[in-house]
Amino acid sequence: MARGSSDIPVNLKYELYEGSVQCHESDIEFINDEFKKFRGREAKVLREDFGGTGALACDWTRQGKDFEAYAIDLDAEPITYGRMTHYQKLDEEEKTRMHYLEGNVLDSYDFKADVLVAFNFSYFIFKKRQQLLDYFKKAYEGLKDDGIFMVDIFGGTECFQECEEETEHDDHTYIWDCDKYNPLTNEVLYYIHFKTHKDNKKYEKVFTYDWRHWTVREITDLMEEAGFQKVVTYWEGEDEDGDGDGNFYESKVEENCESWVIYIAGLK
Repeated sequence: MARGSSDIPVNLKYELYEGSVQCHESDIEFINDEFKKFRGREAKVLREDFGGTGALACDWTRQGKDFEAYAIDLDAEPITYGRMTHYQKLDEEEKTRMHYLEGNVLDSYDFKADVLVAFNFSYFIFKKRQQLLDYFKKAYEGLKDDGIFMVDIFGGTECFQECEEETEHDDHTYIWDCDKYNPLTNEVLYYIHFKTHKDNKKYEKVFTYDWRHWTVREITDLMEEAGFQKVVTYWEGEDEDGDGDGNFYESKVEENCESWVIYIAGLK
């Protein structure tokens, strides 16, 4: 998670973020289904890179006594929040299987995961091709022999347009702000703002993302170059209104649209 410059209280910042953009139940269901489909067994050990508060990793451990999770992040602030909230909701036995690591995803670790995920597009922080390749190689190294690496990615015709997009929630408004896009480098500057309904207060630049916007083809090529034997792309189905329905299927050819979010999986 990238910090912003807002004066928003720390607890509120992460509460609003997680309530706006994360759905761990869907992510875990997708991970479990695809891993079992390809490997014929259950994934037990999850590594969540750029893990932030570790909310996904904590939920992973709740699946049963054989499930273990690691959340890695450089920033102590979201880790501290996660330990005070999500971690404290685990029972004492579950806590023994949940591990927060304040560290660099480019470092080597003494454990291997069945599944390694880099969600919320956080790997976009790597702007150079070699940097991202180095990370993908570390992801490959951090997996068991039949492990799977999963990322998400977004795109569409409107993702490079300088605009603010508002999404209403019960107690707040989530505002995604594309502030700058450089077509020569694919570098982008995004902000997340929030407006709370109770006091009608707007918090500016709560999160700041200074990224390179990678394409699906670049990601699949880099995964193959990092050593993954098979790379699978998933497209989201549509509901009656033409919006995403939350169901993802393997696909290699699709028509572009205004906005999309998909998964990519690299099989070791």
